[in-house]
Amino acid sequence: MTRSSQPVTAFSPHRLRLAARTLRAGGVIAYPTEAVFGLGCDPLNRDAVMRLLHIKQRPVAKGLILIASEFAQLRPYVQTPDAALQRRLEADWPGPVTWLLAARAETPRWLRGTHDSIAVRVTAHRGAAALCDAFGGALVSTSANLRARPPARSALQVRRRCPGVDLILNGPTDGRRRPSEIRDARNGELIRPG
Repeated sequence: MTRSSQPVTAFSPHRLRLAARTLRAGGVIAYPTEAVFGLGCDPLNRDAVMRLLHIKQRPVAKGLILIASEFAQLRPYVQTPDAALQRRLEADWPGPVTWLLAARAETPRWLRGTHDSIAVRVTAHRGAAALCDAFGGALVSTSANLRARPPARSALQVRRRCPGVDLILNGPTDGRRRPSEIRDARNGELIRPG
């Protein structure tokens, strides 16, 4: 499904500006995505990422997903894909497929964990894409839940399950039952079914 066939984002311009300011100030926010609510922060703010990981009780070694409204927002974090892979990405995005791409050498360890790759997605969720645009780049996006617990599917569940979040953007998910599929770009291997 393309972004254009989805409902217009439920986030008001005021809420988007507030969320972008919160992110730039090092805050951790929650927002709806394709299937669940996500926790997000500025990927280049180490303190914000560490706070997010603490809220989620997730070890830094596992790495994180970045979402963007367009591939250009991901370029600072990933090596340039070859033509065949670029065509595959363009076929899948925007959409609920997360790809493990080779990380640039300068991509912070707090984003990629112990890996030489990083998980990235051009989101099809209009609200999450608008959030990336308001912020001006890619965002950390990980499910709003404690490690190994069910992800939040509403703002109320975020409040109950993820104390310490600075701002929640309330709105609908796209109604998908499962989080995004994850594939390894090196060999196309399915890491997590969608």
